Order: sequence, then structure tokens, then C-alpha cells
Amino acid sequence: MFLDGIRVIDFSTLLPGPYCTMRLADLGANVIKVEPPTGDPARSRSRAIHGSGVVFLANNRNKQSVCLDLKSDSGQRQVQALLRTADVVVEGFRPGVTSRLGIDYEVVKELNPGVVYCSLTGYGQSGPLVEFGGHDLNYMAQSGMLSQLCDSTGRPIVPTVQWADLLGGIVAAEEILAALVRRQRSGEGAYLDVAMTDALLGMLHIHALAADEFGVETGVEELTGSMVCYNLYETKDGRTVSLAALEAKFWINFCESVAKPEWISHQFSQTVDGNPVFREVKELFQAHDLSFWTQLGERVDCCLQPVLQVSEAMRSEHARARGVAFDLDTALWGKVRQVLTHHRGESAGEEHPAIKAPPQLGGESFV
Repeated sequence: MFLDGIRVIDFSTLLPGPYCTMRLADLGANVIKVEPPTGDPARSRSRAIHGSGVVFLANNRNKQSVCLDLKSDSGQRQVQALLRTADVVVEGFRPGVTSRLGIDYEVVKELNPGVVYCSLTGYGQSGPLVEFGGHDLNYMAQSGMLSQLCDSTGRPIVPTVQWADLLGGIVAAEEILAALVRRQRSGEGAYLDVAMTDALLGMLHIHALAADEFGVETGVEELTGSMVCYNLYETKDGRTVSLAALEAKFWINFCESVAKPEWISHQFSQTVDGNPVFREVKELFQAHDLSFWTQLGERVDCCLQPVLQVSEAMRSEHARARGVAFDLDTALWGKVRQVLTHHRGESAGEEHPAIKAPPQLGGESFV
């Protein structure tokens, strides 16, 4: 695996940090999860499977757990011994906490000059919000991302996917990998200040330019559902399909497949009630069920796909063929559904180790 031999010491809890380190573990890193005596709070929060929370079980495979009281002398001796062996350290405490615990970057750098140390927080280590607590919804709101996720009345919604937490974990992993490449070349370690709000801001680069130049807050007009060729449509059985026929060839294929060549010249007409083509397109989709449109999308190259529920998506032909989702047999929790962060397809000369279940609390001893 790509990160064989890389040791990650992970002090993070809940979702963002553990998701980051799981991505590294999926790439072969040896991740040691350092937990307080009470364990990662994710172990006991949210709906549980045989006593363990789903957030914990979904984000901590391929890791080992060691339980340390960092406020005790023995805990400090043990954690310092661990830190001397680290290639990477990940922490998600509020700014200032690592200094009180004796595991801040300056301390760790003295023990291990080449370490890559990543702080993953909501607002970063500087700026006017540095002292404030927050959660995914706050970072979504502050970044402007939440304003892009609205209901039919234009009001922002509460997302059911934690975009800030997950994207923050991805950006943290990306920066860690870049820092490891530099260390390989120069021997230098690094301190990484990753803010989840910044990660979201970075995704709105097109929106920022459009807002500055044209006063448009919603990015690229063709991608907003304002045109008939790129929209969501309800089916006869109350389900939804996605049509994204932006290129002329895809729109022509769609129109010809439904025997509506007169629609071809109206590809970018508006999705407003006064547009007769929009009304006709909606009526056509509502005349057939999801299965009909799914089969048409499989036959015709027109960028037409069903809107699947999560359970349907994880059991789709695509997910099965790519090996994305699977049931992991565990001794404590039975079969636990897992979703890979990276494709484990065949690579020349590459062997994939067995995937390990999330660890029991303090189940390992390294020092």
C-alpha cells in the first residue's frame, strides 16, 4: 500500500479528524488512535450497534487504540514515547488545548523534528473566530455554502451530510500527503493549520468570481436547474431523476429517444411555468415510473440517472463492481457496513492488506 511504514498518531475524536486518519489508514498508514480513559465520544453518541455509535464504527476501521490520561505523569511519559515514533500527528482540539496537554507542535517538534503535525479545527488557529466553538452547520453557514442549499422557497436547509467535517478531513489528508512528499525530499517536518470553514470557502471559487463580476450568488447559471436540459424531474411513482444533458449531443440523444425532436432547439430554455417546453418535459417524466427512466438512461447516452436513496446507491451495480461498499465481519458488532475512501482495484505489484474492524477502547499497548 502507498503509505506502508507511515505511523500516524491520532488525537482527534468525533468525525473530521477520524475521517481524515481513516483515509490515511485506507492507504496503508499505521494509525494509532490515542483516546482518553472515557474513549472517543463518538463511541457512545448517535444511534448504536451493540453499544457503539455508528459515527465511531464508520470512521475508525484499520486503526489501533491506546488509552492514555494525558493529564497524568505516566500518560505524559507514554505519549512522548509514542510521539517520538510518529511520522504524522493529527489533533482536533480547540486552539490552546494542546499546549495545556503538553502535545502542541513546539513540544512535539523538539521530540521529533521531522514530524508532520496537523491541527484540524472549524475556524483555524488565527482570525476573529478562533476562540469560538462550532459544528458542521456553523461552518457551512459561515462559509456561504449553506446559502447554496435551499428548499423550494429559497430558505437554507439543514443538510443531512456533514459537508464541512468530511471535506475538512479530505483537505487535511491532502495537505498531510503533500507535507510527507516534501519531507521525503528535504527532511523537513511541517505544521498544518487546516480549517473546515476554509475548506468550504475553497470550494466556492467559481461562485466567488461570479459574485464579484456579475453579482450572481449561485455560480454557473447552466448548473442551477434554471434550464430544461439540466434539472431534476419527478416521475410517475413519486421518485426523481436527474437530467444533465449540457452538451448538444446528449440533449439531442434525449429528445430523439423520447420522440420529441421539436425540443432540440429549446435546450437552454428556462424552467419557468410560462415555458411550454418545460411544462411538456415535466409531464413526460411524470407519465412513466423510475424504472422506465432508469432503463432509458442505460440504453441512451444522454446523462440521465435516477436519484437513488443511500441504501440503493450502496447496493447498485456500480458500487458492487467498484467494491466501494461492503459488510465487514466483526467479533463485537457482527456485520458492519463500511464504505471505502479509495478504490482498491488491481495495481501492478500491489497487495491490499485485510481490512480491520474498528478497535476496542485501549486495546493496544505501544509504549
